Amino acid sequence: MLRRSLLAGLAALPVAPVWGRPPPKPAFSAGSVVATSGLPGIVAYAQVDRPEDGLADAALAAAPMMPASILKAVTALYALARLGPTRTFATRIVRSGGTLILAGGGDPLLSTDDLARLAADLAATGQSAPARFAVWGGALPQIPEIAPPQADHLAYNPALSGMILNFNRVHLGWRSQNGAVEMTLEARAAEHSPRAYTVTAAPGDPPDLFAWQDQHPGERWTIARSALSRPGSRWLPVRKPELYAGDVFQTLCRARGLVLPAPEVIQNLPQGEVVASHASPPLVEILRGMLNFSTNLTAEVVGLHASGAPGPAASARAMQAWLAAQGQGQDFTLADHSGLSSDSRVTAQGMARLLAGPGLEAGLPDLLKTDPLGDDLPGGDPLRTATVRAKTGTLNFVSNLAGYLQRPDGTQSAFAVLCSDMPRQAATAGQELPAGVLSWTRDAKQLQDDILTVWS
Repeated sequence: MLRRSLLAGLAALPVAPVWGRPPPKPAFSAGSVVATSGLPGIVAYAQVDRPEDGLADAALAAAPMMPASILKAVTALYALARLGPTRTFATRIVRSGGTLILAGGGDPLLSTDDLARLAADLAATGQSAPARFAVWGGALPQIPEIAPPQADHLAYNPALSGMILNFNRVHLGWRSQNGAVEMTLEARAAEHSPRAYTVTAAPGDPPDLFAWQDQHPGERWTIARSALSRPGSRWLPVRKPELYAGDVFQTLCRARGLVLPAPEVIQNLPQGEVVASHASPPLVEILRGMLNFSTNLTAEVVGLHASGAPGPAASARAMQAWLAAQGQGQDFTLADHSGLSSDSRVTAQGMARLLAGPGLEAGLPDLLKTDPLGDDLPGGDPLRTATVRAKTGTLNFVSNLAGYLQRPDGTQSAFAVLCSDMPRQAATAGQELPAGVLSWTRDAKQLQDDILTVWS
């Protein structure tokens, strides 16, 4: 009731129009809403009406904060600047003598269905069965996990290389059958879901719910029996993406009558003839999906493509150097492209100014999700008339929002609201849904929604 009364009172304050220039700003800011929220932790925020103006409303705007996934908005701008909106990434089939090679081009959206079409195109060429079948993923650095401090079994923490399939995830399903647990592992997509032979799973008694093992040449997951008492499913990350993709492609080609030998991984791509290829969507569409669905692997992939760096740390430094060239270097300390790293830091003023300047120039508002808080706060705030296009960022006891307010009169503001409870974040980093995180995150999102109402 206190929150609703406060917001209603602020909305009712009169603002007298002045001919020839915008009406004066009301004599209140988001500070009163933050003060009454009682959210544990730090709340930093900044609002910028025009790139050439100063901060219209701010508190703790220069405080370094963990960005979580709002860093993906920075990565999107960096990739657009370095690669251009029409850039695509090709997955090729190369014939080199008696060897057929599946050559990954770092397409972050490559799916089993895309490989099925590639297998059909290859079979249509009338290729003879090769003596060797190889997979090459050297178009990007080969990284065992994109965020090592995160739990091994989290689907958003897979391996990364130039060969990427289904976001380097495999779909695990289980059910009880005649007293035994039956498990399936599939390279699941919309139309094709072949079995994944290079990844295996079995019930057991690991110290944690999930345990991964390198089982040459493939990989193996052991899942605690206590987690398998009821039928269920989940995505698991893939640690050997070249073998995974090669295995799936071999199955799809066999269905087309082309028998390939067991896949082997090669480090160097030989010269040869490209006999079939598949191109990704243009970069601008890849980024729109990344920002809407917050795909960590896509952020790391496009960041590495943009920098050409040999690894994640060097790539993050290259993006920070680009920010410095935009006059924003002092507001960012970067360790990754996705926001998963606990070492990255941004400020609210840096985010707001970047969005108000380079963000508007690059057309970022059109790539961001409309009403991103709507899934958690259905119905929105009836007092707010502005449209919100923004990126959320969530880690344990970190909840951020950065984007744009678009008002009915055509005016627009860039903003960032960063909330964190750092002691609890440090204590629960990498854990899956620790105690108290759901209620804290909901309260943080409600506060962000209230701040947007004040600003609109």
